[in-house]
Amino acid sequence: MTDGDRVASGVVVPPGYGAQVDETDLQHLRRCVELAAAAVEAGDEPFGSVLVSASGDVLREDRNRETSAGDPTAHPEIELARWAGTHLSPAERGAATVYTSGEHCPMCAAAHAWVGLGRIVFASSSAQTAQWLGEMGVPAAPVLPLPIEQVAPHVGTEGPSTELAPLVHELHRRHRERLQA
Repeated sequence: MTDGDRVASGVVVPPGYGAQVDETDLQHLRRCVELAAAAVEAGDEPFGSVLVSASGDVLREDRNRETSAGDPTAHPEIELARWAGTHLSPAERGAATVYTSGEHCPMCAAAHAWVGLGRIVFASSSAQTAQWLGEMGVPAAPVLPLPIEQVAPHVGTEGPSTELAPLVHELHRRHRERLQA
């Protein structure tokens, strides 16, 4: 490990990973948080994602549906990657941005890279999510919370958002509270 590297759940994260987001990014990330809240209301994990074209048009959005669909792979990032793979040209995919309430898991990061989507902007990091869930007593996920750059090193990333990460944290808390009720 070099100076400036940090360790997240035992994973080395390169310096400069996850640059800060700008106001345009925040607008899309706020929508992701709204979708994550809708997921919680439906009994699903708090994740929401939006696919935006190079010109700024929202192409598609989705929320987590793992519980409601009975499919542990029903992540919104996977659904957006599948949709983009069948509806967008390679150039359009490469110029698009995926905004998401939580940094892609390794499965979603791999799908994103295989489809050839552009950058990823996230409200909260995998390291933050792992820390929050650990503090809530939730057992570790079956897959390491690797940063996107360790799974898909050629995909640009920005995040987390200091403004929105606390809201995502609250959604995780609310979801766990609902599960215990």
